[in-house]
Amino acid sequence: MAAAGLALASFGSLVQAAPEPWQLNMKPGASTWSHVPYDLNNISLSVCVVIGILVFGAMFIAMFRFRKSRGAVAEKWSHHTGLEIVWTTVPVMILIVLAYLSTGGLTSWANTTGSQMTVKVTGYQWKWRYDYVSYLGKPIEHVGFMSKLDSLSDQTRQLDSGMDPYAVKVGNENTYLLNVDHPLVVPIDTKIRFVITGGDVIHSWWVPALGWKLDAIPGIANAAWTNITKPGTYRGQCAELCGQDHGFMPIVVVAKSKADFAKWLAEQQAKSAAPAAAPAASTAATPVAAEVKAAPAVARQG
Repeated sequence: MAAAGLALASFGSLVQAAPEPWQLNMKPGASTWSHVPYDLNNISLSVCVVIGILVFGAMFIAMFRFRKSRGAVAEKWSHHTGLEIVWTTVPVMILIVLAYLSTGGLTSWANTTGSQMTVKVTGYQWKWRYDYVSYLGKPIEHVGFMSKLDSLSDQTRQLDSGMDPYAVKVGNENTYLLNVDHPLVVPIDTKIRFVITGGDVIHSWWVPALGWKLDAIPGIANAAWTNITKPGTYRGQCAELCGQDHGFMPIVVVAKSKADFAKWLAEQQAKSAAPAAAPAASTAATPVAAEVKAAPAVARQG
């Protein structure tokens, strides 16, 4: 029974976006909140394991110890009031406790009060759009981009490409269908509010390390927050069936220190400002060019 319980506890939460070799359980995550679903999962799983051991243990004991071949005779009573009260009350109490823990924990990620940064996320078939709205009380203008499956994964996934999916790597990590051309860059130790919506159909923005996922629904703005505690690269995927390329719209979040993020943000703002300056320069040169072209005409008239 102990071995069966351990196996159940180990395999109970296998699914996640970027599994590691021999990984069996969920990860605690990388944010200040992500431990909540991790703890709730372990508590709920433990309760299920204990109940399973008690129920199946009693069933097997009854089957083998009190079987007919050993001369066992079935009892004649049809019910027992005390037992019925116990096995009705105990499950109700367990459900109340689990409901209390889950309601308090799973609703807290929606409270974005006191956020220090806001990022708008828009899901499209089949890519993501990130727009930086504000940071530390100051608006961010003209910093946004599309994020889609990286070109190497996209080429590899094509029918008869002849390319090896296991060769798609970043360092030693296999990133086939898990990498993007432009990751979302955010600072650590910052409460970040995500405003998530959809541009065409329903998508779902899911990064397991953050501990939650949220639907991106056209016409509706959903909000959640995270506060990542350590720098790193965290991968996720769309978690809502959204069309034929649903499996090819990964999510990559790169968390940097506040100093490194400030440098990155300044670079992005400088890039967005440069193209705006070019048209202004060409516009300013237009009257001069017009005067040069007009000069010969004036001379001919004279």
